[in-house]
Amino acid sequence: MSLIKGDIFSRAEAFLKTCYQELKMEDKLQERLDDVKKQILQGGTYHHTTEELTHGARMAWRNSNRCIGRLYWKTLKVIDARHLEDEDEIFSALEHHIDYAYNNGEIRSTITVFRQQMPDEPMGPRILNHQLLHFAGHLQQDGTVVGDPSEIEFTQWCQSMGYKFDHTAFDMLPHAIQWPGKEQKMKIFTLPEGIVFPILHPEYEWFSDLKLFWYAVPIISEMMMEIGGITYTAAPFNGWYMVTEIGSRNFGDTERYNMLPAVAQQMGLDIHDDFSFWKDRAMIELNRAVLYSYHQRGISMSSHYESSEQFIQFEASEQRRGRNITADWSWITPPISGSALEVFHRNYDNTVLTPNFFYQDPVIGKPKQNIPKGCPFHSQSLEG
Repeated sequence: MSLIKGDIFSRAEAFLKTCYQELKMEDKLQERLDDVKKQILQGGTYHHTTEELTHGARMAWRNSNRCIGRLYWKTLKVIDARHLEDEDEIFSALEHHIDYAYNNGEIRSTITVFRQQMPDEPMGPRILNHQLLHFAGHLQQDGTVVGDPSEIEFTQWCQSMGYKFDHTAFDMLPHAIQWPGKEQKMKIFTLPEGIVFPILHPEYEWFSDLKLFWYAVPIISEMMMEIGGITYTAAPFNGWYMVTEIGSRNFGDTERYNMLPAVAQQMGLDIHDDFSFWKDRAMIELNRAVLYSYHQRGISMSSHYESSEQFIQFEASEQRRGRNITADWSWITPPISGSALEVFHRNYDNTVLTPNFFYQDPVIGKPKQNIPKGCPFHSQSLEG
């Protein structure tokens, strides 16, 4: 067995031993290992069974060091779309993912897995969007941006492909894919009713004048999933939002919608005096508005307090099963009220385990730097 094939088998063996042990299928392990070795020798790769793919994807969530919402890893719905090659069917699968995950506001953690990258391919199947739902960024001649600055390059590419925008601050981007051996394709999609909605405040009537909108479910679509030496370069996944991902980061960051000054001014705060804590006070009200708007519409969303408590429960659950906890503290700790949360006061081992999700170089534009920290399955996670 060649070095490359041997490396794939060693990764496959490590994964399958853990997978079959956790699924209580040890009696079938050796037969499966023999079959996998045969596949690798003949074709340089192997193919997961449905059971292996499902549990492997759930393990990838469980191993995501930057995810605070891993308590629910066993509930992940895995949609096996590995048989799809027709572009229209692929676009339909993306639409189905949005509708299924949205679930009229009762968000379902979901991953749709397209076929793996093959040994003879320089690049596997790719979804070109950073998220399946995201707003465009329109760069103006004076250097200002209407919309989301993190999406300027992708927006410009869509325009170069002939897509027409309304040039508002909340234009939804179309879906785009690149399948091996085919040209890049782009397609508009139909949004489920109510999935994009205005952000209002429980007390401040003037808040509606800001004309802020957001969408119900974050679906990360440009990362790849690795399971047992197999790379799935197109595997969009989602959880639900944690409030700070939108209120503090998407709306609050200066590199994003930069809404803190506008909110503070409406509140009558002096934005030139840092001792007024105007940024802190405006950020809290932004988060209040986001949480209120989601709960008013019956859309799943957790507060940073709930998420911290859930992660502590996840720690306890994993320790009872004899598994070590790995986490990136800088991502696990939410961007507001850090020291008021239990996760702030803990230390974590940041060793990266597999299966897991990994960044890929974007096909369009440069890697994104100024985007929210958090978790792919619980918030706008694993962005960056």
